[in-house]
Amino acid sequence: MAIKNPYLQSLARRLAPPLYHLVSRGLFATCRVRTHGLEHLRAGLARQPFISACWHYAVFFHLHQVRCQQKKLAPRARWVLMVSASDDAELLSGALRLMDAEMVRGSRSRGGVAALKAMIAQVKGGANAGIIADGSQGPARIAQAGAILLASRTGAPILPSAWAADRAWVLRSWDRTVIPKPGARISYHYGPPLAVPAGIKGADLENYRRELEKRLNELYAAAWQQFGRRAH
Repeated sequence: MAIKNPYLQSLARRLAPPLYHLVSRGLFATCRVRTHGLEHLRAGLARQPFISACWHYAVFFHLHQVRCQQKKLAPRARWVLMVSASDDAELLSGALRLMDAEMVRGSRSRGGVAALKAMIAQVKGGANAGIIADGSQGPARIAQAGAILLASRTGAPILPSAWAADRAWVLRSWDRTVIPKPGARISYHYGPPLAVPAGIKGADLENYRRELEKRLNELYAAAWQQFGRRAH
């Protein structure tokens, strides 16, 4: 829910990012992570740039996981993330700045074309990209075309990933965002990279969009099956 009071909005923008940064790092550090397909991330970081794609439900721990793995494997890697242009997302963008990530603001309904062009320029300049494949408004676990267009225009492959936890909080949001509880066991899955031909459009674009959706949902199912569940 957007904060309407200008004073409270300003205060939240100043305080929420460092508070989130501190709490999330402490919380996620207690989790025990078992990683599957790490060789795919290693390959992506070795070739750079690449596009990291996940579903919206996974975004908070996903950012932590990629950041931790990057520090081990490629500490100087650059990242650019697409963040919604909504007022609510301003709080998230502040937290991301503390993680040394560059940002492009935009979504399907607000500034999406300009944001995609900015992302293309950043990736062509050598930055890895972070994309939420089902966007900022969903539907959940239905891929949008943005990641495919970005890959087609830059030549960067898409690295899909998904994760599950044995115990977590599930928010009452459209995507049912998952936040692992302290000490949770995490099953994190990276899939093979998806290479997209240059300049695709029409039916070919749709075929690759469906392929990305299929791969992400296969990783999603495999992650939750580790804990005897079909979904979160």
